[in-house]
Amino acid sequence: MFLRKSFTVSSACTFLFFLLVCLPSFGQKGDRISGSNFVSRSPVLATQAMVASSHPLATMAGLDILKQGGTAMDAAIAANALLGVIEPNNCGIGGDLFALVWSAKDQKLYGLNASGRSAQGHTLDMLKRQLKDQEQIPLYGPLSVSVPGAVDGWFTLHQRFGKLPMASLLAPGIRYARQGAPVPEVIAYSWSEAYKRLSASEAVIKEFENFRKTFLINGHTPQEGELFKNPDLASTYEKIALGGRDAFYKGEIAATIDAYAQRTGMLLRKEDLMATRSTWVEPVSTNYRGYEVYELPPNGQGISVLQMLNLVEGYDLKKMGHNSADYLHVLIEAKKLAFEDRARYYADPEFARIPVTRLISKAYADERRKLISLTSASQKIDPSESILKAGDTVYLTVADSEGNIVSLIQSNMLEFGSGMVPDGLGFPLHNRGTSFSLKPGHANVYAPGKRPFNTIIPGFVLKEGKPFLSFGVMGGAMQPQGHLQVLCNIIDFGMNVQEAGDAARFSHSGSSEPIGTMMSDGGKVAVESGISMETRKELEKRGHRLTDKDFFGGYQAILIDSVQRVYHGASEMRKDGQAAGF
Repeated sequence: MFLRKSFTVSSACTFLFFLLVCLPSFGQKGDRISGSNFVSRSPVLATQAMVASSHPLATMAGLDILKQGGTAMDAAIAANALLGVIEPNNCGIGGDLFALVWSAKDQKLYGLNASGRSAQGHTLDMLKRQLKDQEQIPLYGPLSVSVPGAVDGWFTLHQRFGKLPMASLLAPGIRYARQGAPVPEVIAYSWSEAYKRLSASEAVIKEFENFRKTFLINGHTPQEGELFKNPDLASTYEKIALGGRDAFYKGEIAATIDAYAQRTGMLLRKEDLMATRSTWVEPVSTNYRGYEVYELPPNGQGISVLQMLNLVEGYDLKKMGHNSADYLHVLIEAKKLAFEDRARYYADPEFARIPVTRLISKAYADERRKLISLTSASQKIDPSESILKAGDTVYLTVADSEGNIVSLIQSNMLEFGSGMVPDGLGFPLHNRGTSFSLKPGHANVYAPGKRPFNTIIPGFVLKEGKPFLSFGVMGGAMQPQGHLQVLCNIIDFGMNVQEAGDAARFSHSGSSEPIGTMMSDGGKVAVESGISMETRKELEKRGHRLTDKDFFGGYQAILIDSVQRVYHGASEMRKDGQAAGF
């Protein structure tokens, strides 16, 4: 009896201590015995292979393919296909794809643009008559859809860099689509928020019942831990596995999309799908403090990263201090400058003259840097008049035992894209067509058979001619800002590949855009909680308008130690992702 009472008193005291001391600390970060306290974990190290994606199951699927003897490209396609099942809000075969691929055999970096085009049979005048007095293409619904290029991208990449049959690569996606997969925390939250936005635009979307049947469970979005199945998508993948890319662009799937498009007022036709072709492009680069940073040229926004790096290279960022007011001010102002050129010049190079060489030159950066005041935030910036005279996405990266490395990004544009799901196919069509301008004479103005401006960008870095970093940061206009901050974290501040992604970020919004809108008030700057109050006050003193709410992206990366022959994998804490290797 005495022992029983003593135990009870002791337990009560322990519980009281827990309430008084431990509970108030909930939500606070613990301390690491090594490395920075703000990181979620150490980098993942391996010698034979590495996969980093935004979902652990996709990472494991990629590793399984590598263990079967597949190449880095095989693993990337398998992971991407599975992500279309288990993270359908952010990616899928209704969207576009871009990739940078390092070939160990060729010792060369290849670039692929697998973004789709607008309908060939619809002119700007026809579109404007449909829109009436609207100045922009709606974010959702039938007029926002352009041809999805992802499937053609898979097969184009696989033909050059793949080994295993496509049926083997699609098998994990088919299995999980039929058996179901539990939905993780961040995806569940994003899924729910996306459904709210889409529901509010149901009148614009017009046909929304297919979405509800496909992506809701008993009338609600999947909760964390709830099993989600997509048998329609499993059947679609099986058709692609059996019939190849033609099943999607010429066969039964194309016919279904065409019929749905005609029924719902979409501009696409089967002929547009049949004309789809991916384009091999030459990656472009700038040297930043001895590192050769590569991006893809327009119609994407990758060269804005190179422009920003050239601008900030003129400052001693390390001396300024990481995430200090001076440091953030310089990066924000560099972003504003680069985005003015982005708004005016970035477009489909088959339809517009884009001065890429001049835009990413050091001389041009030297000219534009003069517009940056270290004490005052710019409110309005004009793009250079002389230059012509001289969210939502998934990113993944894979490295294999032979040294081949894939940096791949794929997207629906906004979450669940247009909100339109063709009958019985199990995937939404993206809304990339909303990125066109409607202003005649603009580089990015709508035209038949034209690629719209695209935000998704894979990144790659070489050091002394050897692969150093394969990386990406998903999230609309945040992507180039994320690339800039991650690269500065690694190159200027010596962070490891995991720290570089977990470190607090800023996100500037309100710049001029390729759809024709113009910045007139300096925009807004969102900063994460890791940015000090002192720094925030100083930024406001310089004229920056601060907000806490925005999207700060999602990052995965593989850093390559060519001396030790070790891969360092990272997947940041803002997403559900995972890096893993063997």
